[in-house]
Amino acid sequence: MQPPPTRAVIPTISSVEAKRNNDVIQQVRKQAIASFVPFTVATYIERFKAIAIKEMNLYGIPASITLAQGLFESAYGNGDLAKIANNHFGIKCTTDWKGKSYFKDDDQVNDCFRVYDNPEDSYRDHSEFLKRKRYAPLFELDKNDYAGWAKGLKAAGYATNPKYPDLLIGVIERYQLDQYDRAEGELQKIKREDRVLTQINKNIARETKDSLVQSTPLNRLYTIKTGDTLYNVSKRFGLTVDELKALNNMADNNIKLGQKLVVAK
Repeated sequence: MQPPPTRAVIPTISSVEAKRNNDVIQQVRKQAIASFVPFTVATYIERFKAIAIKEMNLYGIPASITLAQGLFESAYGNGDLAKIANNHFGIKCTTDWKGKSYFKDDDQVNDCFRVYDNPEDSYRDHSEFLKRKRYAPLFELDKNDYAGWAKGLKAAGYATNPKYPDLLIGVIERYQLDQYDRAEGELQKIKREDRVLTQINKNIARETKDSLVQSTPLNRLYTIKTGDTLYNVSKRFGLTVDELKALNNMADNNIKLGQKLVVAK
């Protein structure tokens, strides 16, 4: 799963709130969960190879890398996050996430994970998640360079396990996932790089917003609870709504359960 920033291990919300939230998610997904048919490695690959190829052609992430990460992170589609939240890559909530959340103990108690309407949305969000400054050099690699991508993901901080590149490469070669990778011409590569790197530059403001919260001392953070509004949080800490939004680089008044806000200058 994606690595967290260095921080103290404390609950983001209470266990009672987390359970209440998760019960709602499970109730909404009750029929899908009940009818879930476990994947094998072969059926997982068959189910998701087309969207992995599509994402490769759009952004240049080798289909083999996407499939290997999906297999590895989701227990080939059978893990709780994949089955309940349609989250196949263990992607956590960030300050700009406005979708539903599912809470699960991971790097800290009640870590917040993204919930998707379907697995395809998880695959698309995986591509969007990688469109960040620290991963930018990877998009300059050939889109069939799975070894370069595996090593680059680790170097950029996607995973803390020192064996992560070997694990991904092992999955790719064991299941011959590189058969879904495609080379590209020099002109195609230049056009793709220009398009994706432009998108990455536009995402830098969002990354700054996340970094602001991650680097702020815990005594200057407040975690949104049930019933909170931006107005009552601002009043609680002697701020105006505009000041609170400025502290958190917020473009609108939307907040969500479990979100952390900077509440002191």
